[in-house]
Amino acid sequence: MRIIVCIKQVPETGNVKIDPKTNTLIREGVSSIINPFDQNAIEAGVQLKEKYGGEVIVITMGPSQAEEVLREAISLGADKGYLITDRLFAGSDTLATAYILSRAVKKIGDFDLIICGKQAIDGDTAQTGPEIAEMLGIPHISYICAPLEIDERKIVVKRELEDGIERLEARLPALITVTKEANQPRMPSLKRKMAAKKTGIPKLSASEIDAEPNLCGLAGSATQVIQIFAPSKREGRTILSGTPPEMVKNLVSSLREIKLLP
Repeated sequence: MRIIVCIKQVPETGNVKIDPKTNTLIREGVSSIINPFDQNAIEAGVQLKEKYGGEVIVITMGPSQAEEVLREAISLGADKGYLITDRLFAGSDTLATAYILSRAVKKIGDFDLIICGKQAIDGDTAQTGPEIAEMLGIPHISYICAPLEIDERKIVVKRELEDGIERLEARLPALITVTKEANQPRMPSLKRKMAAKKTGIPKLSASEIDAEPNLCGLAGSATQVIQIFAPSKREGRTILSGTPPEMVKNLVSSLREIKLLP
């Protein structure tokens, strides 16, 4: 079984910097980590490999420093990693990112399953995984809380919803996105850490994955950030106290005073 896991390097909380000209994240020189949901994706892939055999290939798109998260993924049980990097990719939104990653997947070759984290903590869109699946023309299931079984033809999973749990299956090859409830990511062993440091990380550019320049980066993005700003502080807040009936009475009275209620 060949499993491809898509991961993302994201800024650590408190280290987010924005380019004032492009309104995009500045990633070079910023302390970063593996996107937390992607750690669950790595663990899901490694667990499936341990149960059914095969290999886990991790890919990420980003600048040279993103090589660090690929080595970390290898220390967690992945077999190899590919860094998808090119200046053309700068400023990509989810659509352009999905296009680039889908081209990289095609370049890598045959696969049975693609696993992504539910979403990235720096964008919180949860769009990239499903978009990759659409571009590859394969089925996808999002918000997986537990992969149950897999064979040469299909994968069976559980998806947790607000009102219950669904049991779903999809034919292979397929793509799934996983939540934090799917598993508990392992800690890397010292042996695997040392091996990961020596592992070569192939780099793939736009030309090497046959990506069209006009579909990458800002040029290929369907959405753009126009402005980023901190919300202004609101004054005049009132905290209601008392029993629930008293608070309701006071709230209605206050709303009538400002003429929001008759």
